[in-house]
Amino acid sequence: MASCRKRGTPSCPKCHLPMLEAILPSPSFSCSNCGLRYVVKQAPKQTRKPPAPNGNAEIDKISKEENKDDGLLRLPSVKSACTNSRDSSSSDRNSSKFRRFCNLTSFLSSPGRSRRSSQSGNSSASSCSGDTAELPALGRRGSAISSSSDDSIEDGVYQPCLTSPAVLRQDFQQAKKDQNYSYLEAMLVSTFKSSRDINVTFKASEGNQHPSELDWNFIYLAYEVIIHLPSSSKKAILRSIIHCLLKTSHKQAGKDHLRMLMVLLENPQFRDTNTCVIFAHLLRQVSLLSEPNQQCVVFWYCRCRPTRFRELVNKILQFISVRLFPPNLSDLPAPVKCTWWIPSATKVLALLNAANSLHQPLLISYTEFYNTALDHTDLMAEYYAWQSPQGHATMRFSFCQYPFILSMNAKKMILQRDSEHQMLIMAKRSLIEKVHHEQMPHMDNLFLNLCVRRTHLVEDSLNELLAKQVDLKKKVRVTFAGEPGLDMGGLTKEWFLLLVREIFHPDYGMFIPTEKSRLHWFNAASTETDSEFHLIGMLMGLAVYNSTILDIHLPSFCYRKVLSPSSLPSDRRTAVGVVPVSLHDLEELMPTVSKSLKELLAYQGNVEEDFCYTFQVSYEAYGQLVTKELKPGGDDIAVTNENRSEFVDLYVNYLLNTSIYGQFSSFYYGFHSVCASNALTMFRAEEIEMLICGCPYLDIAALEAVTVYDGYCKTDSTIKHFWEVVRSFTTSQQKQLLLFTTGSDRIPIGGVAEMRFKISRLSQPHPHRTDILPMAHTCFNNLLLPPYKSRKRLKEKLLIAVNNAEGFGLK
Repeated sequence: MASCRKRGTPSCPKCHLPMLEAILPSPSFSCSNCGLRYVVKQAPKQTRKPPAPNGNAEIDKISKEENKDDGLLRLPSVKSACTNSRDSSSSDRNSSKFRRFCNLTSFLSSPGRSRRSSQSGNSSASSCSGDTAELPALGRRGSAISSSSDDSIEDGVYQPCLTSPAVLRQDFQQAKKDQNYSYLEAMLVSTFKSSRDINVTFKASEGNQHPSELDWNFIYLAYEVIIHLPSSSKKAILRSIIHCLLKTSHKQAGKDHLRMLMVLLENPQFRDTNTCVIFAHLLRQVSLLSEPNQQCVVFWYCRCRPTRFRELVNKILQFISVRLFPPNLSDLPAPVKCTWWIPSATKVLALLNAANSLHQPLLISYTEFYNTALDHTDLMAEYYAWQSPQGHATMRFSFCQYPFILSMNAKKMILQRDSEHQMLIMAKRSLIEKVHHEQMPHMDNLFLNLCVRRTHLVEDSLNELLAKQVDLKKKVRVTFAGEPGLDMGGLTKEWFLLLVREIFHPDYGMFIPTEKSRLHWFNAASTETDSEFHLIGMLMGLAVYNSTILDIHLPSFCYRKVLSPSSLPSDRRTAVGVVPVSLHDLEELMPTVSKSLKELLAYQGNVEEDFCYTFQVSYEAYGQLVTKELKPGGDDIAVTNENRSEFVDLYVNYLLNTSIYGQFSSFYYGFHSVCASNALTMFRAEEIEMLICGCPYLDIAALEAVTVYDGYCKTDSTIKHFWEVVRSFTTSQQKQLLLFTTGSDRIPIGGVAEMRFKISRLSQPHPHRTDILPMAHTCFNNLLLPPYKSRKRLKEKLLIAVNNAEGFGLK
């Protein structure tokens, strides 16, 4: 052994025994004593690379480079590198490296550090995921040659990579006990310095189930260790990541590059605003991937853990918010120098949103992609830039291109402003037309005026809307025949409420209620004309257009049908309202039928002999049995164990698509005849449902918090009695009170905080009279409450008012 050492055979830094394997002409080998694996660095004959700067100087250099041109990461120039190299003497560098090497070897030989077995070392070497160290380049007989490869961080120093979660956890505990993190830092720096090292370290064994083939438990453990390291070690790891990003390009193909990006995206260090520059370049590389690579990333992320997926989404959302509203302007480059930051981050979020949608059920709620900071930006400028990009050449990117990031309130505001803009345009056209024909303009020309009788509500409403289709884009104003009310918004809400209540009544025959689900569905056997279903569609469109909430109970997949397609097709022969449906959708509407079909699919016996089904469906319509074939010749095709899945799919599709296509197509065209706005295409089906139906949940405590008083104060006995009575009401009675005061029993989008509720003191001409009932101005959500002396009297009068009021008086 001694003679080997004299000939230059290197010693293992872990067990300090000579490694005879090192003299062999092999690019990698393992120590025969402890099993630690090494990689020999082949050194090209080039000038020596200058030493890396200490501290956070390199990160600062990148931040300065941001202000130079366009915010891209750059390698230091050759001239500056040579200048830095001349500034430091060779002897100082060699002595400092020798000291670092002595510190490293002394830590490796410290007591308490376990030694790997030869068997585990050999297996790790074969799978390319074991302990890896980089040696200086060796001559034929093992003499060390100084390396100048770009992958080398420190010449002449052994650079071991991470080996396994168990060893990493043990190393961290030992480093924490000794308060010496130099060896752990060296391993982590070596791990993150290149795409190859990241893949070698974190690529899992063949039995891994994740499509990315990454050992995610190992990755999360490594980052957990990094979080608890000293700040100097964290900065060293960041510098290693910077070198890794500088050496890679988005044009690189292959799964190894995608794995490297996925591993770096999980780094919790990027939550710090000081690392925004590095995180921006990482996001840029992901956003510039080719389409096949993006599809691969989407497929990999749809198998991600929900908690980790949520953390990554929040990290990117925080990055966008910090760039839009930086806490300190000096911390980030000038916005004009990094205009690509937000588009790159948003495109990466789009990939994550696609992965979230691909997974059923969703990994996280779609609302967790909302960035509420965008509510405080100029959203209409974003919308107009999206609508006419030719007129806004400088704004090629718009958040409206990625509507998943816009909150419900932001989309509602855009739709409302767009509706008001269209109303103003239609009002101007009416005035210009009057002037052109030398007629006197009138205020009625600015509104869609509807005069209806309460006794013939559906008939009068249908006739009025059909006769005034050119005015559908104007604001609705309703007058009930024989009543003196002036519509300031309250009569419109009441008209919507009464009309929906009558149309959806079972006796009317247009919709069928289901008892268990308490939902309504289109009556396939309805004898009503298509114009009445067209009216229902226009009614829903007018409600959205006029920001009015309707009391409609339709299944959620119905709103997917409304958005299929999301804009009105130019060709009426185009199929509309046809969407893929499943047993899950049928279960929401018809739970009993869905249960029966599930039992058919799970039946273990002979389906053909025991059920005697064929490919046809039968239902009763007005006392007669109607039979329809699910496919051509279906009455002669028996349902068997082999084709029962096809039968179930055709049956569900018939119930939810085919059987009601005529009724729903009329409903679809009626809705889009009013809501023909591109702003509507930004909404999801769930958001359309909330836009039309509002929030069904009433929070009395939140309502009390936003209430304002006129003539009363919170401490008055009447107000205290009022809220005590309201809290004692049932949910149905509370909604009745909300309907009595506001004209709707639903809460608008955004919750109670978005509405204004006012209680005013009702002055009495005779103070001693106690028979006066509460009154309400539904146009202004204003409740007029007399000052009752007792809680019992207040509850009695309030219940009489809310249970018997309709129109401008009592029923």
